[in-house]
Amino acid sequence: MKGIGASPGIAIGRVLIKNEQKVEIVKKAIDNPQDEIKKLTEAREIAKQQVKKLHQLALKNMGEEEANIFEAHMMIIDDPEFFSQVEDKVSSDNVNVDWALKQVSDFFIDMFANMDNEYMRERAADIKDITGRIMKILLGIEITDFTNLEEEVIIVARDLTPSDTASMDKNKVIGFVTEIGGRTSHSAIMARTLEIPAVVGLDGILSQVKNGDSIVFDGDKGEVHVNPSQDIVDEAKATKEEYDKFQKMLRELVGKPSVSKDGVRVELAGNIGTPNDLEGVIRNDAEGIGLYRTEFLYMDREKLPTEDEQFEAYKAVLEGLNGKPVVIRTLDIGGDKKLSYMEMPEEMNPFLGYRAIRLCLDKVGIFKTQLRALFRASVHGNLRIMFPMISSIEELRKAKAIVEEVKDELRKEGIKYSDSVQIGMMIEIPATAILSDMFAKEVDFFSIGTNDLIQYTTAVDRMNQKISHLYNQFHPALLRLIKMTIENGHKEGIWVGMCGEVAGDPKLIPILLGFGLDEFSMSPISILKARHIIKNISKEEMKEHAQKVVMLPTAEDVKKYIDENIK
Repeated sequence: MKGIGASPGIAIGRVLIKNEQKVEIVKKAIDNPQDEIKKLTEAREIAKQQVKKLHQLALKNMGEEEANIFEAHMMIIDDPEFFSQVEDKVSSDNVNVDWALKQVSDFFIDMFANMDNEYMRERAADIKDITGRIMKILLGIEITDFTNLEEEVIIVARDLTPSDTASMDKNKVIGFVTEIGGRTSHSAIMARTLEIPAVVGLDGILSQVKNGDSIVFDGDKGEVHVNPSQDIVDEAKATKEEYDKFQKMLRELVGKPSVSKDGVRVELAGNIGTPNDLEGVIRNDAEGIGLYRTEFLYMDREKLPTEDEQFEAYKAVLEGLNGKPVVIRTLDIGGDKKLSYMEMPEEMNPFLGYRAIRLCLDKVGIFKTQLRALFRASVHGNLRIMFPMISSIEELRKAKAIVEEVKDELRKEGIKYSDSVQIGMMIEIPATAILSDMFAKEVDFFSIGTNDLIQYTTAVDRMNQKISHLYNQFHPALLRLIKMTIENGHKEGIWVGMCGEVAGDPKLIPILLGFGLDEFSMSPISILKARHIIKNISKEEMKEHAQKVVMLPTAEDVKKYIDENIK
């Protein structure tokens, strides 16, 4: 069976099925709404105590970033608006509180689950997790606890909540397989942090196993074997031994430079969404931050963040990197990322619409507030600012003119800022890649955003499941645009980085080195593996391969060439 590899590693063990307890919630007429509301208040208090324990457990076993998930859960428990809707329903309809809670939670779960933005869809999982907990307390149902297992197990479940994952003892839970979920779901992220192998999105696995069955899986490839033959078990044991050795070797690369066999040094940086992500960046020995997505500062709140709030967030990241470069992307909302408190137009094609720098150049006040916060923070580290979604020279020049206005204002106000802040732009639209020779004369650096560049180059909506197979990082047109951008940047003496997912693709890292890419920014967990790849290849040799792949006609040909010629 094959699912989605969510957390690498080989797991060999016995199955423990996490059964979903099906609960029938029946609507009942009640006489005393206040008694129902009191039950809800008491259940929320019990849930709060349970979540506090999970927060401490996550803090101890995984770190601050993962523990923050439970702070978000605490905010839901304390959310007066959410629970006043439940109480209003109980009082106005004279119904039982569990029924009212289900109605309100289903509404919010559906609303968030149907949003295009992945981050917002994760909020649906948070609401489901915490309201499910409160519901079980109301109904007196025992909550699954993985903290006191007596033997090693591999958990198989329909789905796992963050609470389930946080309560796992990694000495006993040696892996998990779920029927639903993706690589970016909370449980997948937490599995990678705990370094527990995991496969998700394996539809039908529950019908194939029972408690105590033997199971073997590869959390990288997503391959799962139930009750495997001895040959498969022996092969998995050998692979596990090799994998464990490889992980130990990767940890020995911490503190080492990212230099190719022929002495070419590149920068391996991390992508982050919030200051809380710094821990992973530091633990994995990033040489900087290549993408700080500031839009998360604007989401999950009721109004725009103030200049001071932004200043504190940027300062924390700059100080946390202790002088290493930090590339901060200016606000990139619109498209699939909307703010609940800001009216945005309904558009036929939001990805081609009112978003990112287009919105900032229209709402200059919002843009200036962010730039002021950035320049104020610039004295606390090595700041680089980049603009997203630039499609024309005119847009770039307008953005740069606003930067100069902001610097002039700060100067007149006597507020210090650094004079060495580099100004760059993302290359994520084919027009900017084609005109990169012109753009290179206007900025200090380029950062290639491959996620959108693939989408716009191939005219494929990556969220559309019917055509997502056409979204392909090996497409020769994409590789030609990347090569052209790097060459044009270097001709003008500027450095060129990449912050899209391609930067961390083990198959494409050698090709990018051959193109001459200067900075690779990726998920922090991929950094040491990328360093290992770079150290074992020569840029001169990769140049030859890079020249050949851009002359191939199809993505399949490119992939095949890399598989056969670059080891």
